[in-house]
Amino acid sequence: MTFSEDKKRWLALVVLCLGTLMIVLDTTIVNVALPSIRADLGFSASSLAWVVNAYLLTFGGFLLLGGRLGDLFGERKMFLIGITVFTLSSVVCGVASTQWFLITARAVQGLGGAIVSAVSLALMMNLFIEAKERAKAMGYFGFVAAAGGSIGVLLGGFLTGAFNWHWIFWVNLPIGIVVVFLSLSLLPQDKIKTYTKQLDVWGALTVTASLLLAVYAIVNANGVGWLSLQTVGLLVAAVALLGAFIAIESGVQSPLIPLSLFKLRNIVVANIIGVLWAAAMFAWFFISALYLQLVLHYDPLHVGFAFLPADLLMAAFSFSLSGKLVNRFGIRRPLSIGLGLAALGLLLFAAAPVAANYYNKCIAEYGIAWYRRRDSV
Repeated sequence: MTFSEDKKRWLALVVLCLGTLMIVLDTTIVNVALPSIRADLGFSASSLAWVVNAYLLTFGGFLLLGGRLGDLFGERKMFLIGITVFTLSSVVCGVASTQWFLITARAVQGLGGAIVSAVSLALMMNLFIEAKERAKAMGYFGFVAAAGGSIGVLLGGFLTGAFNWHWIFWVNLPIGIVVVFLSLSLLPQDKIKTYTKQLDVWGALTVTASLLLAVYAIVNANGVGWLSLQTVGLLVAAVALLGAFIAIESGVQSPLIPLSLFKLRNIVVANIIGVLWAAAMFAWFFISALYLQLVLHYDPLHVGFAFLPADLLMAAFSFSLSGKLVNRFGIRRPLSIGLGLAALGLLLFAAAPVAANYYNKCIAEYGIAWYRRRDSV
């Protein structure tokens, strides 16, 4: 079957969105299954966090390097490599029978996810050159990225409740196969520019090591203490490596990141907000899923449906309402109000009591009843 060039570009966008959805889903889908994984593999309360942290460690640490490798060897090639690594490591996660087996496979998953995330946006920008089409494509892409995390919690509850925790990883296999197959026929061939044929090796090593040390120090701080010698030492080493990276970037011909970008206030502020927002959201997904299961004693399906209102609200705003608000009021006011509401919600959640009553439990009960009635027919 042949497609026109215009239709092929939009189908290629669907492929990129599917790949991104796999990555975003996997950052949250595992949260609902954590109690089941803990009981099955014998994790302690502190070591259980590494099922999530191992993924985030390599994902955050290799993002910049993954983007540069896309410049050097082609975004299409690196996208295929990233999806393949992610898919195969997902299967390994699904068959894991020991703690370290699962944690190691999750780290490899994060590496594949970092590569895919780093090159997906570049591929989309190359597909859509005209401003109006690019804005539309970015809207769809942003919707998938924003709503995927919430959908992951719902899907994780369904798969864990209906089958078992292994299925939250195995579900990536058919999706990954489809994405690889469609990528080969729909994504454009790489056009590598000769002037990018240089890898800033020392820059890549210093910034990747800095990110890895910083993420490791932060995610392990609760276990060893925020003021412990290990945490403080690792953070100091991360800052020193970051300083070395900045010094290297200011003198090389092909820098990993042009430092002139940080003179643009909007880019700096947007990145700071993005980091803080991601930190808050990942913490909320992780802790609230455990709270609903271990404190309120919800089963995985109930947890998935308990997140449904958040899923629907995020989907609605990501798809259309946010754009309309920005067009009418500009960026600052909706952004400030949204972040303020998020902060208020987190404060309320921090005060959640042991004997809390979830107000939308009727929605969860209806959803469970509908699923079980359908399953019995």
